[in-house]
Amino acid sequence: MNAEVQPKSMSLYDTDFQCWLNQTVQQLRAQDFNNLDLENLIEEIESLGRSDKRAISSYLMRLCEHFLKLQYWESERERCFRGWRLEIVNFRIQIQSILKDSPSLENHLQENFLLAYKNGRKLFLNASDLDAHLIPLEPVFTLEQALDEDWLPWRPA
Repeated sequence: MNAEVQPKSMSLYDTDFQCWLNQTVQQLRAQDFNNLDLENLIEEIESLGRSDKRAISSYLMRLCEHFLKLQYWESERERCFRGWRLEIVNFRIQIQSILKDSPSLENHLQENFLLAYKNGRKLFLNASDLDAHLIPLEPVFTLEQALDEDWLPWRPA
């Protein structure tokens, strides 16, 4: 008994993603629904949503990390304030840009605020080597404050 194994044929999706994407767009515009590679199209659309959720969660985590730097890392605060503030502005802009395209991700931010803070706290503690007992386990600021472009947990005198 000698069963031959047939290799799975490679689709355009597997061999040239950009060409597959262009072809799929043309098929959609032409309403050529019978020839669409639906399995891969569905997978790509699902991944777009996951990508935005990961990105907005990552920006929120980094925002929390930088708030902790401003609030608690006194030995570096004066020297690094400008850079940290620029990063905070950048993270807020990125979050607002994603929310402009997908306002429903506001719910995702609210649901993941505590997790983003906890992960930002981990990053901060690893960077600063400060005693973990000095840094609250839960945020002392709100999501609304985090997204408010005029709010900072510390400002120079």
